[in-house]
Amino acid sequence: MGRAWKFGDDIDTDVIIQGKYLVINDPEELAKHVFENVRPEFAEKVKEGDFVVAGENFGCGSSREHAPIALKACRIEAVIAKSYARIFFRNAINIGLRAIECREADRIEEGDELEIDYERNVIINRTKGEEYAFTPLPDFLKEILDSGGLVSYAKKLYGESR
Repeated sequence: MGRAWKFGDDIDTDVIIQGKYLVINDPEELAKHVFENVRPEFAEKVKEGDFVVAGENFGCGSSREHAPIALKACRIEAVIAKSYARIFFRNAINIGLRAIECREADRIEEGDELEIDYERNVIINRTKGEEYAFTPLPDFLKEILDSGGLVSYAKKLYGESR
């Protein structure tokens, strides 16, 4: 269970992590700067298991992998959005960050306590006593996420030597 951090529509990758930090390759260091311009308290107050909740077109803008890497390094459970920019969604899956598409994400409010039932494909809002269905991922994407990302998945399939 974790807390919802609410954002709006069209959250650009430059909002998630500013371009000036693209020279940083350490995920832990990137995590210190997530949402720095719009939610300066985020990096300090986000807790492991929390959720980023947004509207339409989350992760639009440039296709940099730094955005999902920085979010994952914050140890959030998942990003929940009404829709995603296609490249952000694939980058998130490839690095092992859960990106959940839920058309009812706008029903979730800042600070709501959430839990996800991945077997039933529902988000449980403990604060409101509601459940929201989300779009299930294909099995092969679930396997990539469960492996920790695409590189780990490939190593599992083909061994370390490849």
